[in-house]
Amino acid sequence: MIHANGDYLKLPGSYLFSTIAKKVAAFTEANPDKKVIRLGIGDVTQPLCPAVIDAIHKATDEMAAAETFHGYSPDLGYQFLRETIAEKVFRPLGTDITAEEIFISDGAKSDSANIQEIFAKDTKIAVCDPVYPVYVDTNVMAGRTGTYDETTGLWSNVIYMPCTAANGYSPELPKEVPDLIYLCFPNNPTGATISKAELQEWVDYANKNKAVIVYDAAYEAYISEAGVPHSIFECEGARDCAIELRSFSKNAGFTGTRLGYAVIPKDLKDADGVSLHALWARRHGTKFNGAPYIIQRAGEAVYSEEGQRQTREQIAYYMNNAKVIYDGLKSAGYTVSGGVNAPYIWLKTPDGMTSWEFFDFLLEKANVVGTPGSGFGPSGEGHFRLTAFGSYENSVEAMERIKAL
Repeated sequence: MIHANGDYLKLPGSYLFSTIAKKVAAFTEANPDKKVIRLGIGDVTQPLCPAVIDAIHKATDEMAAAETFHGYSPDLGYQFLRETIAEKVFRPLGTDITAEEIFISDGAKSDSANIQEIFAKDTKIAVCDPVYPVYVDTNVMAGRTGTYDETTGLWSNVIYMPCTAANGYSPELPKEVPDLIYLCFPNNPTGATISKAELQEWVDYANKNKAVIVYDAAYEAYISEAGVPHSIFECEGARDCAIELRSFSKNAGFTGTRLGYAVIPKDLKDADGVSLHALWARRHGTKFNGAPYIIQRAGEAVYSEEGQRQTREQIAYYMNNAKVIYDGLKSAGYTVSGGVNAPYIWLKTPDGMTSWEFFDFLLEKANVVGTPGSGFGPSGEGHFRLTAFGSYENSVEAMERIKAL
């Protein structure tokens, strides 16, 4: 009999956002007269900006002519997009990332899920806690996380780095040395950031211990404060220890069109001296047929002068929502953080509620959807995430409903 890998079956419940979707669908079906405001999933609501739409139309028109038709794209990405990213994203940061070190994909979620495939099964991972659940779940599926403790919510072979109010939601360097370290800043779900000096400490730690950092920079476009790094490659020595993941979904609203990229320097090698750049190129070429030409042209347009101006306007729109939500929750007496350098607001659940109890309470009493903190890891229990990706009107109305509880 053909059956699923047993490690898939070790995962408790279903994927976090699938569970939320099922709960909301059931509530909506039972209460068709109630308007539900969704501030749970990190999906954008503003349309693609005009510069991007124009590029899509132009690329689509090209596909209508035999001499400009494009079939399979290069598996590592079209050179025009890779060179644009190197020039427009990394060169202004003072880094020396080249086009050949940029691998175009269909999104940062896919990259964060697939990147673990180039590491050995006995690789020891370390994750922030709370954390984007894909990091842990995909390593469970790879069979490298050990056994699950239903009481603590911990996997036996995972190093959890608690990120709480006590340490400013910034992890401490683990005493037990991992092989693979997942970092996400600005952070999902807490919205926290770290300084360049703090990130340099992680780079130095990784190089000293021959560890590899997977740095998820999906939300770097939302950084508003000085001194917060936009890329791990701003740090000295990062080329020797880091992989960086980027998302067009978050910086330009491509959630429905799918585009992202991973940066893997040619200098990066594992503890045995094997090039991770070469390994990822081999894996990428074998399992991925490339993002569509039309979408890669759309990605290129993001970095045009008009595209940059228009996407900055979209980001400002969402961050204004974040301020509305942050201020609204504070005025309602909640303990709140985030919402400054990221479109997420992290709050403490009231009256000793668990995060899922608060989810049900908010859905039933205010018809507002958020994300239970426990879904991001054990340290997320007793907390809750709201997203600023909704409309301004819904963000205002949601706060009015919550204040009325």
